[in-house]
Amino acid sequence: MTINNHTAVVEFVLQGSSENSQLQGVFSAVFLLLFLMAFAENSLFLMAICLNPSLHTPMYFFLSNLAILDLIYISTVLPKLLENLVGKSSTIIYEGCMTQVFFLSWILVNELLLLTVMAYDRYVAISQALHYQTLLNRALCALLSGFMWAVGGVNASVHTGLMTQLNYCGQNQIPHFMCEVPTLLLLACGSTQLNNVIILIEDIFFGLFNFLFTMASYAFIIASILHIHSAEGKHQTFFTCSSHLLVVCMYFSTVIYTYLLPGFGSSV
Repeated sequence: MTINNHTAVVEFVLQGSSENSQLQGVFSAVFLLLFLMAFAENSLFLMAICLNPSLHTPMYFFLSNLAILDLIYISTVLPKLLENLVGKSSTIIYEGCMTQVFFLSWILVNELLLLTVMAYDRYVAISQALHYQTLLNRALCALLSGFMWAVGGVNASVHTGLMTQLNYCGQNQIPHFMCEVPTLLLLACGSTQLNNVIILIEDIFFGLFNFLFTMASYAFIIASILHIHSAEGKHQTFFTCSSHLLVVCMYFSTVIYTYLLPGFGSSV
């Protein structure tokens, strides 16, 4: 197939793994162990929530969504990485690369929205404890979950559709162990202006706005904690939110940094 007198790229070369055979063996063992641990942990977590009625609460419902996202993520990235580490080739076919783009874009937005909803869940649980079951009933939780998955799917479809419209007729070396939008944009030989605009808009709405909403939720949470009279009560309440707040800060800052200027560079 030819496009504009250029031969279209039918596969990409993933350069994220070491060429040292000894290091590849070590990496293979480490990543295989991590894959099995992550798969078993998330699977057992989901099983525990399903089998234990006392865990059928909004918080654990959203945590089960997070576990499903993690399972999809590791199943999208790690099998191909392990294949490249064990085998002699580090290539990925065009269709496989676009499949990774789709699922990674889907997971990215889903997780941003999910972390925001979980911050709201903690706000209601702490600041509106008496109305927790009413404000976050099963119908609303299901609606929020469906909305997150639907928005993530539409976003992923838009990104993948735009990426398939680009011509990859030059370098096919990806300095990464997976296919992501920023790295692929650097390989395109046509105009990527529309892709960059869409990603910038996405970064503002899904990244910045969600981050600000999450921080606002925690501002109200901290205000509520300060009104607790006992030091033990303050410590226990803050402890239930600290892990989520740490994940939010790390995840949002990384996403905003990575995707804010997608067409101008990509940090290996």
